[in-house]
Amino acid sequence: MATTTLVPLEEYLATVYEPDCEYIDGEVLERNMGESDHSGLQGLLVGWLISRRKQLGIHVFPEMRTQVAPKRFRVPDIAVTTTPVAGRILREPPFLCIEILSPEDRASRIEEKIDDYLRFGVAHIWLLDPRKKRAWSYTREGKREATNVLTTDVPRMQLPVLELFDELAEEIKGEQ
Repeated sequence: MATTTLVPLEEYLATVYEPDCEYIDGEVLERNMGESDHSGLQGLLVGWLISRRKQLGIHVFPEMRTQVAPKRFRVPDIAVTTTPVAGRILREPPFLCIEILSPEDRASRIEEKIDDYLRFGVAHIWLLDPRKKRAWSYTREGKREATNVLTTDVPRMQLPVLELFDELAEEIKGEQ
């Protein structure tokens, strides 16, 4: 049976993890990341968002600690806000959180993370699987698979999913 060592919140907040870890009710959780498809897709998404930030009035934050509840901190692959961020931790719900799946991700952990975002008040969550070339959108109204375009409203964004995965395939050769 695995044991878990609980870490005080103050210690988590004072510690720099490489890569950053999430904090869930006293437990420090490592994040799955770092492979070429995950990293490549994250870079493409950040570039796509940054190139539209002034037009859409958005602010883009890769891997920023986000306090979703008093003792729960998530680190979305990308958080998008419609207002500037004050401080080193995001304490207001982002407009959009984007998560990119890694092969080691478990459905139950991803679902718990999405539920945390929705309870926190995040309006839109995009989940992308670079290996299966699939994408989903989550809102308070539910989940839908995006076969062509991921969208948001106010501000209105339309991310062409198939083009994004094609661009990723051009960047990354091999194990796709």
